[in-house]
Amino acid sequence: MADTFSPNGRPHSHGPTSKRWLPTLLAALWAICFASVFIWQSTSVRSISIFRSNSRLYQSIPRLRKNVFNLTDFGAVDDGRTINTGAFERAVHAIKARGGGQLNVPSGTWLTAPFNLTSHMTLFLAEGAVILGIEDETLWSLLPALPSYGFGREEKGPRYGSLIHGQNLKDVVITGHNGTINGQGQYWWTKYKRRALNFTRPPLVHLMWSKDIIISNITLLDSPFWTFHPYDCKNITVQNVTIIAPLIGAPNTDGIDPDSCEDMLIENCYISVGDDGIAIKSGWDQYGIAYGRPSTNILIRDVTIRSMISAGISIGSEMSGGVSNITVENARIWESRRAIRIKTSPGRGAFIHNLTYRNLTFDNCRVGVIVKTDYNEHPDDGWDRKAFPDVSNISFVGIRGWGVRVPVRIHGSEHIPIRDVEFKDFAVGLSYKKKHIFQCSFVEGRVIGEIFPKPCKNLDMYGMDGTLIKKAATENVVVDIDYDI
Repeated sequence: MADTFSPNGRPHSHGPTSKRWLPTLLAALWAICFASVFIWQSTSVRSISIFRSNSRLYQSIPRLRKNVFNLTDFGAVDDGRTINTGAFERAVHAIKARGGGQLNVPSGTWLTAPFNLTSHMTLFLAEGAVILGIEDETLWSLLPALPSYGFGREEKGPRYGSLIHGQNLKDVVITGHNGTINGQGQYWWTKYKRRALNFTRPPLVHLMWSKDIIISNITLLDSPFWTFHPYDCKNITVQNVTIIAPLIGAPNTDGIDPDSCEDMLIENCYISVGDDGIAIKSGWDQYGIAYGRPSTNILIRDVTIRSMISAGISIGSEMSGGVSNITVENARIWESRRAIRIKTSPGRGAFIHNLTYRNLTFDNCRVGVIVKTDYNEHPDDGWDRKAFPDVSNISFVGIRGWGVRVPVRIHGSEHIPIRDVEFKDFAVGLSYKKKHIFQCSFVEGRVIGEIFPKPCKNLDMYGMDGTLIKKAATENVVVDIDYDI
């Protein structure tokens, strides 16, 4: 039988012949298609494997400034052994000459001694880039003592300058695709413990008398001393920064130390260090009083901090220029000796005012909240014995915790009473039962609603509607203070 075609061109079958060979044709077509797909997949997988084995995909570096420079254009070598200080200095000089620009640090290990930044500059660390501080203190410059401290924090006289430094700058950005600035702190910690240094150890990043600063999307690793130390700066943002140092054996490796700074935001950071995670400062005794620059208008939020030696977030103890208008919210402090600490002493003078702690979590901390007014460490014997700080208006709202040994210890004194303290929505679970788990002396304030554990008797009790339920008998009730914390 023969096939005929309809007017639309489609064949019509006539008779049984087509029924016999149709299954065979379909099977052959299916086999050809399967073989083609198998060959294509095999070839593609081999191609991808070869591509991955010979190269790594890095994020492209964005253009954030009109003028863009690459570190390699100035003779830098990324072998971790060649000293690239000259290359950094030439690059910064070129940026300054053009009125600003972006310096790209490619993937690799770039050994360097300290260098300075300039205004209107972006330092961009690519993925896999490491700026590595050299292990030779003779190549680290010496700077005069900070005016609000009187002399180097550890030794009299000058102090070592930071690995990355800047003074009197405007519009400075240090950012990247999570590149690293590594201070090789072990070299310095070892020498410090052996008393083999003649000057105060250097910070990792130190900006002074500057404004409009952004630090973001980088890792700061193993600082010799305080990690990021902005001094007398304005309008600073620190975002998405990881700060790491050993929890033990890395002395004074604070994470972020705003010092006489104004208008600062710290958010979305992870900090795990050998001292305070964040410590807000403003000068030391008579030198800080004379300098007279407070730290004010600072917001800390969405941070995770660990400090087995010291505290997650601290105020002081060097606060002689004053500290005010500080907000800490949505923070988790874990596996730490102390979560929140406020420390001062006679001789500091000035004030600590208007602190708000909101929505915090204490996870396995030895002490939740501690206020200490006898932190008697002074620069010299010239401090004023009658310079007592004023500590007042501190609120703790929405605090949760578990595995905490002492939830609250507020230790005021006759000369430095703690005024206007508020606790609301506070529930901190204990690691074990103790007689005095809410420790107070020379404190005045209030509790709103029910809190756990039971508060000390120094505080007025209010209902959630603001009604006074019970007036404190006295603000000077003194309980047994556990000094082993």
